[in-house]
Amino acid sequence: MVRRSSLEHLMLVAPTADTPPSRASGPLAAVVVGVGVCCALHVGKLPVAIPALRDSLGLSLVQAGFLLSLVQLAGMTLGLIVGLSADRLGPRRVMLAGLLLLALGSALGAWAPNVSVLLATRVLEGLGFLLAVLPAPSLLRQHVHRHQTLSRALGWWGAYMPLGTALALLLGAPLLSVVGWRWVWLGLAVLTLMAAALLALRVPADGVVAASSGDAAQTRRPAAWWPRLRQTLGAPGPWLVALAFFLYSGQWLAVVGFLPTIYSQAGYSGNTVGLLTALAAGINMLGNIGAGRWMSHGTRPGTVLSLGYLAMALGAVVAFAAVGHPVWQYLAVLLFSGLGGLIPGTLFGLAVVLAPGKDTVSTTVGWMQQFSSLGQFVGPPVVAWLAVRAGGWQWTWVATGACSLLGVVLAHQLQRAWERRPSAVAL
Repeated sequence: MVRRSSLEHLMLVAPTADTPPSRASGPLAAVVVGVGVCCALHVGKLPVAIPALRDSLGLSLVQAGFLLSLVQLAGMTLGLIVGLSADRLGPRRVMLAGLLLLALGSALGAWAPNVSVLLATRVLEGLGFLLAVLPAPSLLRQHVHRHQTLSRALGWWGAYMPLGTALALLLGAPLLSVVGWRWVWLGLAVLTLMAAALLALRVPADGVVAASSGDAAQTRRPAAWWPRLRQTLGAPGPWLVALAFFLYSGQWLAVVGFLPTIYSQAGYSGNTVGLLTALAAGINMLGNIGAGRWMSHGTRPGTVLSLGYLAMALGAVVAFAAVGHPVWQYLAVLLFSGLGGLIPGTLFGLAVVLAPGKDTVSTTVGWMQQFSSLGQFVGPPVVAWLAVRAGGWQWTWVATGACSLLGVVLAHQLQRAWERRPSAVAL
């Protein structure tokens, strides 16, 4: 049983009699997760489109690696600043601005005449992606009032990336064969504008905290940037969740992002490649959702994280070292992605709890996003370089396995940090 004082520490606002949490929280959380899925489509559209881009624009393998990871450039450099801005300006407002930028970048990319221009529009997409997804955990914490609902909502939020990526991979190959990659880019721009409209209509405006007595609404503003920055970076929790996400995100995107290329080189058809890769990406969401449920029932976060990292290490070894056994290799990829999904689902929940103050949630998530983006920026090019040097993908497990073993060490550190929190509760 969770004490009332602990719950109050977790929530930015208290529910009122006029807005029962069980009624209001579910639909709002679904809208926020849906926005995240829409954003993830822009990440997932790239892997399945690489063969078409190579034919159309002469894309090289290393350029493909940077194209996969360049969407993370903004997160890698601006995550902390965007987090500070979201805590100050309001998560809803920042998310809407991000969706508009993301739509603009995708629309401009549809007219790219060469790889250089496409890379530039990918940077714009990356900025929009960061603004649109980074404030979401803070927005959920602000409006989802029940403890168990918040934990599960954060677990579902952790699944936005694999779910969106899986949908893009599953639908990408048929769409590319019918309309071409340029129309896919335009279509996603329109879909993103629709997601922005839905968010604007269904999520309340920022900055208003309902008074518990039912009096007039009160507004509250966080502290200035520098105190919140110093408070965030001076605490161990934000550093630990950031490093843990770095070790997860780089290897996951590197493996799943290059699966279409690997299977295409092995002679599989485009539709088969899309289906296999979509399943490998989509199964990750089971781990995310499972992590949210486990944490809501009091499972130790260090245990969940360790299980995820060890599964990724084992899956990568079998997937890339067991040459000549395609069925076992693919099952190992499913293990790698499926149980690996326990990691982001747990880390989003920990970021909410280990933030040093209620006005630093987005700042903490921004720091975590910065390291996550750094991992996704570095991972694919490093794996591509390793494959070129080795003449194949058989040594990929060395890089991913090292990340996983370091992740297990961090999992134990996070467990201790979680237990030391005076208001620590089972998520």
